[in-house]
Amino acid sequence: MAEWVDILDGGLILYDPDFYPRPEADALFAWLASQVAWRQVSVRGNPLPRLNAWFADDGLRYSYSGLSHQGTGWLPELFAVKRRVEEVSGTEFNSLLLNRYRDGNDSIGFHTDAEPELGDNPVVVTVSFGSARDFVLRHRKTKETIIYRVGHGSVLVMGGTSQHHWLHAVPKTTEPVGERISLTFRLIRGFSETEPTQTSERDATP
Repeated sequence: MAEWVDILDGGLILYDPDFYPRPEADALFAWLASQVAWRQVSVRGNPLPRLNAWFADDGLRYSYSGLSHQGTGWLPELFAVKRRVEEVSGTEFNSLLLNRYRDGNDSIGFHTDAEPELGDNPVVVTVSFGSARDFVLRHRKTKETIIYRVGHGSVLVMGGTSQHHWLHAVPKTTEPVGERISLTFRLIRGFSETEPTQTSERDATP
């Protein structure tokens, strides 16, 4: 059973490569690829290098980097995943951001999930399906790097003070990788319709 690991400056990481057994992971990946309404989002006129979708509790609003989302409730399949990650992380969640990486050219730049709406020390959970990709954590000051090869059916939980001291990214790769779909769960404690007050590089292209 996966256990929490301490990282520098009070961060906590839990990684379980076998969170979903292969048959369940295969079924969920096929369902996500075919049933979720994926869209190409642009920030300040620049298309993000991945596809997105967003779900949340009905009426919940959240804005960042010029994007605005409003929750309309949960599909049963996604709600079941939410309950499962809540159990392993010990945290309740009310929002889900999905990213679809079509190949090695799709990526997400170094960023933190430290917006005020997420609270003092947010717990962020990412479940991965499809091709394995490097999930890179980099300490803000020391530049220490930790790499997890997040694979099909895996879960990675970031807790403690990790969002204040560590950036994370899924970089581009020249490896011949296939599609990866990630589900990232957050607890939004309030909502904002303005830019985050803390620097976020969520939508930077590495």
